[in-house]
Amino acid sequence: MVHGLAASAAVPRGMLVADAWSQLGDAVAPLSNASGRPLARTVKLLLDPLVLRPAQNPRFSGGVVAIEHVDALRNAILDAGPALAATAAWFQLLKRARRRAGVTEGHPQDLYFQRCYELAHVHGDPAALPGAAEIAAEAVAEVHAERGEVSVDGLRRFLTDPARSAELAGLLHDAWSQRPEPAAAEPHPGVAAFLDDCATAPDPRLWRALADAAVGTAEAAPLDRPGVALGYGLTGRDRPAAPELGERASKRKLPKPFDRSIMERLFAALTTWFQRESMADIPSLVTGEIRRSAAPWQLAEEPSRVAMALGRDASAGLGADDAPEAASDANARLLNRWRRESYVHRVLRLPDPSAMGWEVRGTRRAYLRRLWVRLHGRELRGEATAADEVWDLLDGALRSVVMDQRDRLKRSLEREGDRS
Repeated sequence: MVHGLAASAAVPRGMLVADAWSQLGDAVAPLSNASGRPLARTVKLLLDPLVLRPAQNPRFSGGVVAIEHVDALRNAILDAGPALAATAAWFQLLKRARRRAGVTEGHPQDLYFQRCYELAHVHGDPAALPGAAEIAAEAVAEVHAERGEVSVDGLRRFLTDPARSAELAGLLHDAWSQRPEPAAAEPHPGVAAFLDDCATAPDPRLWRALADAAVGTAEAAPLDRPGVALGYGLTGRDRPAAPELGERASKRKLPKPFDRSIMERLFAALTTWFQRESMADIPSLVTGEIRRSAAPWQLAEEPSRVAMALGRDASAGLGADDAPEAASDANARLLNRWRRESYVHRVLRLPDPSAMGWEVRGTRRAYLRRLWVRLHGRELRGEATAADEVWDLLDGALRSVVMDQRDRLKRSLEREGDRS
């Protein structure tokens, strides 16, 4: 049994991991935060995929761990202690080698954690290994050589190369000029049916049927009408237009999804090494993004388009002053999550809410933008979307929006209180 934890039906996974991690001591400090817990990237890049392996061990995969599996999870982490300690030591060596080599691209944790774990298993603790510094330098060089061109700089060079820019502009023009006329369609009854069950008992057959019937494509038809995509918050224009190729991008100044250049659409994913590892080469990414920009919902895969249609319907009423009647179980769940936020009620009661009211009343637009970004990222990484993942996507997008709003509005309300 984990020290300090009383017996109960289940134990929060994060608490259990932190408890076991604390017993590994100072040897894993380079993989820990200031409070001694494992870093988020330690969990994401080391513990989950390489130690706990929740895909192979479903008993470790949930937010809580059944009491009968507590000791097994704890022992899995403790048994990996020597390898994790060696990983931490190799990480320190690779960071020194990185500084000596003058490397500045990418986050060291994203770049090196898994390579350090591999070195730990091949060589053990580097403290007892002659030539460890040379091995670390070679590892840094290999990491940056393996996919060196799949980078923001590589993308910028490709898009702005005079020898290619005319060809890419032609591909972009052809993709948009050859878009088929959107066909109007009646609402598909399967959309509401799936939304009624996706949170509790998602139907894989219905999910496949929606994709096979190109329901997402059909539901995208209204986006080309004046004001529709604008009302969804996906563009700042009256109607979507072909993107530019682009030369630069900034995470802080990204336009709305449909207004982003090809550079901006690929930029965010390329700034995260962990995502790059599963992505194609630069030419394939660019040509694929050009085609994607001209597709329904500006997404390449039909399941992604279906998910956007589901999100559009499930988010109806978010941001409204008056509580509408929920059209589905998923819609009711999202509305309930949003309404129970105390900041929502406080802001909507303000006589002159100005920017804060705009933030709350724009929740649905922010939600659809966030959902699009997540689906777009999954496509870039080649991740298929299964029926049992849809609700996590729909609910997770709102959770993310709410957390961002809560933080921003809390600061705004505190400033307003200080002035009064």
